[in-house]
Amino acid sequence: MKYVLVTGGVVSGLGKGVTASSIGVVLKACGLRVTSIKIDPYLNTDAGTMSPFEHGEVFVLDDGGEVDLDLGNYERFLDVTLTRDNNITTGKIYQSVLDKERKGDYLGKTVQVVPHITDAIRNWIESVSVIPVDGKEGPADVCVIELGGTVGDIESMPFLEALRQLFFSVGQHNFCLIHVSLIPVLGVVGEQKTKPTQHSVRELRALGLTPHFLACRSAQPLLESTKQKLSQFCHVPVGNILNIHDVPNIWHIPLLLRNQNAHDAVLKHLDLDRVAQTPNLQEWTLRAEIFDNLTNSVRIAMVGKYVGLTDSYLSVVKALLHACIACSLRPEIDWIAASDLEDDSAETTPEAHAAAWKTLRNAECVLVPGGFGDRGVTGMILAAKYARENKVPYLGICLGMQISVIEIARNVLRLERANSTEFDDKTPNPVVIFMPEGSKTYMGSTMRLGSRKTLLQTPNCITAKLYHNSEYVDERHRHRYEVNPDMVPKLEESGLKFVGKDESGKRMEILELPDHPFYVGVQFHPEFKSRPARPSALFLGFILAASGQLVQYLKSPQNGSL
Repeated sequence: MKYVLVTGGVVSGLGKGVTASSIGVVLKACGLRVTSIKIDPYLNTDAGTMSPFEHGEVFVLDDGGEVDLDLGNYERFLDVTLTRDNNITTGKIYQSVLDKERKGDYLGKTVQVVPHITDAIRNWIESVSVIPVDGKEGPADVCVIELGGTVGDIESMPFLEALRQLFFSVGQHNFCLIHVSLIPVLGVVGEQKTKPTQHSVRELRALGLTPHFLACRSAQPLLESTKQKLSQFCHVPVGNILNIHDVPNIWHIPLLLRNQNAHDAVLKHLDLDRVAQTPNLQEWTLRAEIFDNLTNSVRIAMVGKYVGLTDSYLSVVKALLHACIACSLRPEIDWIAASDLEDDSAETTPEAHAAAWKTLRNAECVLVPGGFGDRGVTGMILAAKYARENKVPYLGICLGMQISVIEIARNVLRLERANSTEFDDKTPNPVVIFMPEGSKTYMGSTMRLGSRKTLLQTPNCITAKLYHNSEYVDERHRHRYEVNPDMVPKLEESGLKFVGKDESGKRMEILELPDHPFYVGVQFHPEFKSRPARPSALFLGFILAASGQLVQYLKSPQNGSL
């Protein structure tokens, strides 16, 4: 196994995940099989209980793993299906070591960070790296490992020591270290500063790891003099200093690396240059150019509760992007804080209230994504009502589906106190209830998680046609609450149709309003399986409806091929 380790320095949020994914794309384009591992040094066992405001979205895998959003980048870029074990956290490592200690596996020895924790990290990496993730038999050729955080963080120390040991054991030609760092330009001086990167590399070398490559983030391309200075002080050959400057869209980054012959240098270092091919990135080039040249756009109102940090809905944004490009449109996402739509907001923050409603009315479609807690729920219900009454295409995901059920129960069936027991456990009309097998005591990994089968109830619905008339769909779930099956007959009296159910027939998975151009709610999260070359069927239908192309698309023999 060949390992490519990506570390970060100076500041967090430099784009290590996109850099690691892009390196994987270029190596894959050379004919190699690539897998990936993300190391998160936090103590949480997984990302499941983290606030979206603090850590961005929780990405869900097929096996139900709740993981860091960077694994979403890997899946989208590399078109692979990862497992929960591809995400290593400090919590997972310590838990595994302590479980062994309790069972007496260490034969009475004093359990320490070195060697027990570091050995556990190395063993985890070596065992997970050989698990195929691309649907083929046998291990991959290269494993790209991203270490979260920045060099110097106290949480990262055991991982850096374990990776140093891994480098020592596998040898020079099986391990490649790429350090992502920032090259800032200070105000009036206008000079590209290398000192932060020098300090970061010095810290890394003090820990026993010397980078073979520098991936330098900057606003503008690096000057040759800057590269020479970095080479001199960081002991990295000029040819191994890669520049990832700002680009119009992230699909340019693999092309940027290819144009700097990064693949040649990495392949040579890993002694793979004899088996690799010339990289074929035609599809990536075409996609990047198409997006750069799009002129027509579609306005999408995103009504949610975490709109202050767009990474909270990263997969939704990517799925919209994939669908828009398939329709030759540029997405114009208008973020609306759900609470700004509420009547209380008209009194406390009238300007925000007026602006939110103006934005909603100007949108060509409305999307209500998932979320937890009761903040902003009233605003989401108002958005769903507006979309239903004004025939504006609507897509409700997870909570967004439950919102549409509550809205219809209240405003069509006249059940004024209809609600979810998540928001009102005393409601006389519980249209959404807590799942019977859920846990209210433990929050982590106690939801309905991962890929589950949804059976389509009729071929005569928009969803079935968008999924090419499949009898069922496999999509990923993450929820604790569901539509109350006892209320389904009453809800269907309103005209609402539950066109997708789980295998038991008791869980409502997909709803539609037949007399609406596109009004769809789904309990699952279709955004997690969307890919640049294969947009999610529901997101594609949503954008087609918003741009007036859906009817024509559904009439085409094979449901269209844009």
